[in-house]
Amino acid sequence: MVFQFAWPWVFLILPLPILVYFKLKPAKQEKAAVVVPFYQQLSTLHNEPQKLTLNNKTSTLLALSFIWLIFLTAAARPQWVGEAIALSISGRDLLVAVDISDSMEQTDMKRKLKPISRLEAVKDVVSEFITRREGDRIGLVLFGSNAYLQAPLTFDTKTVARFLNEAQLGFAGPQTAIGDAIGLSVKRLQQLQSTNSQRVIILLTDGANTAGEVEPLQAAKLAEQTGVKIYTVGIGADKMVVGGLFGRRTINPSAQLDEKTLVSIAQSTGGQYFRARETKELNRIYQELDKLEPIEQEKEWLRPTQALFMWPLSLALLLSVLLIGIRVRPSPSEKVINSLKEPNV
Repeated sequence: MVFQFAWPWVFLILPLPILVYFKLKPAKQEKAAVVVPFYQQLSTLHNEPQKLTLNNKTSTLLALSFIWLIFLTAAARPQWVGEAIALSISGRDLLVAVDISDSMEQTDMKRKLKPISRLEAVKDVVSEFITRREGDRIGLVLFGSNAYLQAPLTFDTKTVARFLNEAQLGFAGPQTAIGDAIGLSVKRLQQLQSTNSQRVIILLTDGANTAGEVEPLQAAKLAEQTGVKIYTVGIGADKMVVGGLFGRRTINPSAQLDEKTLVSIAQSTGGQYFRARETKELNRIYQELDKLEPIEQEKEWLRPTQALFMWPLSLALLLSVLLIGIRVRPSPSEKVINSLKEPNV
């Protein structure tokens, strides 16, 4: 560890009190005449031995100078600087776009053989995927009838995963705006103005584009032009047995899934389309996405610092209080005056 001052230039103002002392003239004080009827009693105080205190001018100036120096030391921000630590940075900016429309309420996924909704399965798998992406900047977009940036790109993967787990069905509307979700994601990635990072969008949905102002293929074309790669994931089982008035029957709960459009979006941007019919398959897809190759960048280094300004600042404040206490302590003549003012009982 190395000791240093963060702002050493603060010591340049060290002679400031001297300049003020010689440049500014002291204010004139008019002394009032006071009649002292007990002058004889005060005159006897001259015979008392005087104790050595800081009331004399030289000692006071030395004390104030020392306090001023300690204050400047605190203002210069003394600190211990540790050894440099390498940060794990992969150079990838990754936005996860998740469908939270009403159709994600369908309970055709399973957790430990128990039926769960598609959104619950997504939370289990994708939140774990997000927390594993240390070194990537992760963001979260939630979309239904509208698309919203729930979490901006950040290295704080745990917070992004928490935001995903807090997402609720219907918060963004009942329909599905795939094009708006892609457009918003591309816009956020463009605002970074980063030329060295790989920019990726992972879009998960269970339906077709039924809302929004931007067509999905049009948004995909914009992503292609800006160098953004999109991986699409279609979620939902192909078969599901449901009961009815005429007995049990098998239906396709993913009949509304527009796989053709999702495939086109992925292929046009250099990505890939994945199909998740069950929770285990969804988990395998995100394990495959974990293997995305990052762009190598120079390592970023961090030197941990420990601030020490509070110690000289506390010392300066303590000495200031002590000096004030000594200066305001009543003198022997003041004690006599105060005693004469007290009424006799």
